[in-house]
Amino acid sequence: MDQRRIHTRKLDVGPLRAQRSMTEELAERIANQILSGELQSSSRLPTVQEMALRFGVSRTVIRETIALLKADGLIVVRHGSGMFVASDPRRRPLRIDPDDVTGVREIIAIVQVRLGLEVEAAGLAAATRTSSQLRRIASAFRGMQEATKKKMLAVDEDRLFHTEIAAATGNEYFVRILEFLGRFIIPRSKIRIGRGTDEERVSYLAKVQEEHRAIFEAIEAKEPERAREAMRRHLTLALERLVNLEPDEMKDAKRLIEQRSSVA
Repeated sequence: MDQRRIHTRKLDVGPLRAQRSMTEELAERIANQILSGELQSSSRLPTVQEMALRFGVSRTVIRETIALLKADGLIVVRHGSGMFVASDPRRRPLRIDPDDVTGVREIIAIVQVRLGLEVEAAGLAAATRTSSQLRRIASAFRGMQEATKKKMLAVDEDRLFHTEIAAATGNEYFVRILEFLGRFIIPRSKIRIGRGTDEERVSYLAKVQEEHRAIFEAIEAKEPERAREAMRRHLTLALERLVNLEPDEMKDAKRLIEQRSSVA
């Protein structure tokens, strides 16, 4: 196999636009380089640390970018060997097309999928997590706290928190499905939620962070049912926040929430 190394100078390292999620833009930029052939198939990519230094972003952003590119079938990660451009990057897996996610209705549908997936993932994580897995969840939680203090939306940090919980189940398919959902698992990455004044943003993020704290503490205490309930509450409140965004879609959104609550 061709394992030629792609030096960081070959990557497009122009400035990232602040109004978009850095993860989304970086993933799109690298994807375009892969699909155009600029980054050759089967070539080895730089390490997470090298890419973080070159792009001037955190390792969290790079890890989340890698997760998106993996979900799109554009790169593969071989433990102990590194990251490589896929041998056939044009052979794409099932995925959600960003152009299909245009409003609150689609985001609500995705959060419903998350309810079915992440409630059980939280319970399994609480039952089976190791000390090292707990440290990774804790690190992601602290990352959200730090981003919140800086009045950032903490989209990438939030996504990583949920991904680390999925990883702590010990079931790789939980992680794969979250990677498939990718950038859409955090509603505020796609729609205007928590994006008002600084005061409104801080208030919104403080509420979300308290919900995350309840999830983390239940997993830390190894209490599966408490973890499931905390995750269920978090995602149900996320649905309710979405309802409040679009008055003209209120009726449909309420119906979707009521349907989910009736089978919970």
